[in-house]
Amino acid sequence: MRAQLNILSLVSLRKSAEKAFRFFVTPRKRRKGKQPPIFETGEPLFFRQNGRLVRGHRWQPYSDALRASAETQAPKKVLIVHGFESASRVFGNYVAALLKKGYEVVAFDAPGHGLSGGKRLFVSDYVQVLSAVEQNYGPFHSWLGHSLGGLALALSLEDTSLDGECRLVLIAPTPGMEQAFGEWARELRLPAQFGHEVDEYVREISGHPLAWYSLRRVIGSLTMPILYVQDEGDSVVPPEEARLIQGDRHANIRFLLTTGLGHKKVYKDQDVLEQIVEFL
Repeated sequence: MRAQLNILSLVSLRKSAEKAFRFFVTPRKRRKGKQPPIFETGEPLFFRQNGRLVRGHRWQPYSDALRASAETQAPKKVLIVHGFESASRVFGNYVAALLKKGYEVVAFDAPGHGLSGGKRLFVSDYVQVLSAVEQNYGPFHSWLGHSLGGLALALSLEDTSLDGECRLVLIAPTPGMEQAFGEWARELRLPAQFGHEVDEYVREISGHPLAWYSLRRVIGSLTMPILYVQDEGDSVVPPEEARLIQGDRHANIRFLLTTGLGHKKVYKDQDVLEQIVEFL
């Protein structure tokens, strides 16, 4: 990858930067394995977004596979949003727990992930998908997002009018695209000028520079209660951003800090799951 980009940059730095961006937003692996049994009880959903087929599931709290909830009123809805190189199927335990609590649960695979079509996913694409999901299957009362899904959720909820019962859970959310691309470029040992060219390209295709896609920028505009889950030893999303946001002292954000779980085990941990479900 580095060789391709460096050779192309001798001809055109801009074309090389565009190719670098395409590499950056292309998942290297796709989770398409067998889905948990709970997915067999869900209603398959799909819609097309920019020519790509986006697939998901919806579960009612009165599913035959589960004991009926004591609630008789219309169930509240929760949307589960996975991270980069992941899929909705990794949250099967959350689907079951939230159904038992009486929620209607919706979860989709992002473009280029799981069972959905497409090859690439930039956070602006994810925000568009989430807006379509909200329009077609909402309104949602609560949201749960991991990694890139957390950042996309926060961006999608910016400037949205919400009632006081809404809840948002962010699990190891991606701090921002500027940091993410910078780290990726450093791993490939790309020249510093790539960053400027990619930033200009992103501004052209999305209307915003990389720095605009920032969790710290957007989280201050979100007024609903937020549970921010972060592991101290996360090597994918280091805890420094969580500490910065914690230092901003937002009254609506509660932090759940863990140790020894990393980026993926943090949402698989049973104690973390129980605290998240209780918060929602």
